[in-house]
Amino acid sequence: MKVILRENIENLGKTGDIVKVSDGYARNFLLPRKLVAIAEESNVRMMEHHKRELEKKRGREKSESQDVAKKLEGFSCTIERKVGEADKLFGSVTSADIADALKKGGYEIGRKQIHLDVPIKKLGVVTVPVKLQTDVVAQLKVWVVKENA
Repeated sequence: MKVILRENIENLGKTGDIVKVSDGYARNFLLPRKLVAIAEESNVRMMEHHKRELEKKRGREKSESQDVAKKLEGFSCTIERKVGEADKLFGSVTSADIADALKKGGYEIGRKQIHLDVPIKKLGVVTVPVKLQTDVVAQLKVWVVKENA
């Protein structure tokens, strides 16, 4: 069955794409959740119009994300943690901690946009990728310092 995507669906496509899916997947999952429309001629014309509008919106969002990425690369956040012997952290610094520090700095970045392979467990400077959009990634410097008690 050919359908038109109304939303971005991972591993399937972007909004406005016409894709072929199995009948059962369309009937039982995609159509009841209103994620797709059946690819009829009237729906295709309507989606082409929406697609043009969406491309304009995506262009604006991408330029805004690139501006935020430039600002983030010039910004560095400092996170204080208690340390034990040999400057080893009690606990670790996670993406949620970095998101909180960014929020205090005036940036609304969700923790899922911050991509840490493993939590930070040492003092020092770490460069952390922040994915703002699929093709816009900023490199944020995170300073992990000793807490002054």
